[in-house]
Amino acid sequence: MKPLHQIIKRPLITEKTSMVREGGNVVAFEVARTANKIEIKQAVEKAFDVKVEGVNTVLVAGKVKRVGRNFGKRSNWKKAYVTLAEGNEIDLFGV
Repeated sequence: MKPLHQIIKRPLITEKTSMVREGGNVVAFEVARTANKIEIKQAVEKAFDVKVEGVNTVLVAGKVKRVGRNFGKRSNWKKAYVTLAEGNEIDLFGV
């Protein structure tokens, strides 16, 4: 298995992920494009000491951006929605 910091890149804190988090016990992460659901589950369980029930992944296409008359493309990336078992919680803000 790869090191944890190579699988889980960062937590995603957006309006959508905040609504999903309030609606259920789900946390979103940006993960490595090569990571599979099993590796993501093991990495989250080990890093945050929680029990994971399920993992859903989404490949996000990079946007085409423009600087002056030149066009470029941002890299594609992978998002993972991790469903935690009842009674488990990840405190991303440390409050």
